[in-house]
Amino acid sequence: MGANITIIGAGSAVFSLSLIRDLCLTPTLNGSNLTLMDIDPDRLESINLLCTRYAAEMRIDIKTRTTMDRRDALQGADFVINTALVGNYDLLRKGWKIAQKHDYRFGGSLHIMHDEAFWVNFAQMRFFDQVIAEVLEICPDAWYLQVANPVLEGMTYFSRKYPQAKMVGLCHGYAGVYELADLLGMSHDKLTFEIPGVNHTVFLTHCYHDGNDVFPMLDRWIEEESETYWQTSGLSEDMGPQAIDVYKRFGVFPVGDTVTPGGGSWPWWYHTDAATEKKWKEDPTAWWERYFSKGLDKVAEINRAAHDQSRPVSEIFPPKHSGEVMVPMIDALANDIHRVLIGNIANHGDFVPGVPRDFAVEIPLLVSKRGIEGIRTLPLPQAAISHILRDRVATVELEIESYVTGNKQRLLELIQMDPWTTSIKQAKLLLDEILAIPENADMAAHFAN
Repeated sequence: MGANITIIGAGSAVFSLSLIRDLCLTPTLNGSNLTLMDIDPDRLESINLLCTRYAAEMRIDIKTRTTMDRRDALQGADFVINTALVGNYDLLRKGWKIAQKHDYRFGGSLHIMHDEAFWVNFAQMRFFDQVIAEVLEICPDAWYLQVANPVLEGMTYFSRKYPQAKMVGLCHGYAGVYELADLLGMSHDKLTFEIPGVNHTVFLTHCYHDGNDVFPMLDRWIEEESETYWQTSGLSEDMGPQAIDVYKRFGVFPVGDTVTPGGGSWPWWYHTDAATEKKWKEDPTAWWERYFSKGLDKVAEINRAAHDQSRPVSEIFPPKHSGEVMVPMIDALANDIHRVLIGNIANHGDFVPGVPRDFAVEIPLLVSKRGIEGIRTLPLPQAAISHILRDRVATVELEIESYVTGNKQRLLELIQMDPWTTSIKQAKLLLDEILAIPENADMAAHFAN
């Protein structure tokens, strides 16, 4: 059975392409109506053309329409997917340049030297607030899928503010478990696992392949093959020395973004200086440059493919599942297909013991027509929970308080919690310069008192 799906920020072409391919590969969603909304008309035209051509080539009935009006896009929606980045990466990098001038480094700097920097988060949170309020007004029965960052802060705060909303946060970081499976020569379809935590800080606690415990196999790989692998592997990899050392410390394996630059290069002690980073095969600066470059290349490739009538789109982007959770989640909810999927919801059921109950956690979810139900996981080691409470829960709570109250002192205290802050003067200089960026005028006004 088809569904009415709206993408807010459809010009985020990589996410939109993933959704389009997955829709075309999901027969039970044949006949869906897809509304693409973005404020950039050129990107909107490209992604609509790509979607139309892809569906035609795959002989799938997906009807699309485009709009630059968000309220119009929400009319009749069953599912609303928010992928929008309100600012842009230029603003993010402008702030990073200021922070680096004040001696801030990549490595555990989860609210400054990370793509969830506090000045980006402020704009995103304001936008999320507007979208969710409009969803509840215009299509109150729709499911709201939060894909854009910050998923952790967004799901934590808005689950409290809008308890009546049907919402879930989605992130693909957990799929790092498949990197581990590939390295160990294991097929994905025979893998079962549990990866609890909070977004961008999750740990593989249990993993089986065809009924066999994967951890002894991982231990053998570390003992016998890891050094050889690292001689030719890249920098800041999921299976790099940093990830293995964290595993040895905590006894659970950090998955996906947990210790990579995509998750803030946590923890900080692997990044104290260039020599330390070299020892651990870490280079967040180069990682982010590759990330931005690949993103621009992918958008350009999508635009070319959309407008190049001489070559099938499905030949350039072969029809295979993206690994994103969006479409499997929609399919399960719309068509009552019982699935266990990974997502972010409030910890009301003590799903991750030790994390506050009104804080968002990333866990396995039982999804069907009846809705989304959290599955309680076994406890993480106390050391892992302690780091989550200090580095994720405490900082996010402070950032939420600063957002709600407009209290500049709370925002300053958030900066003071960063591992690279050594003085109040340093933190004040950073905050004042960030607020002075012209694009941050609304934020400066919000924190004027």
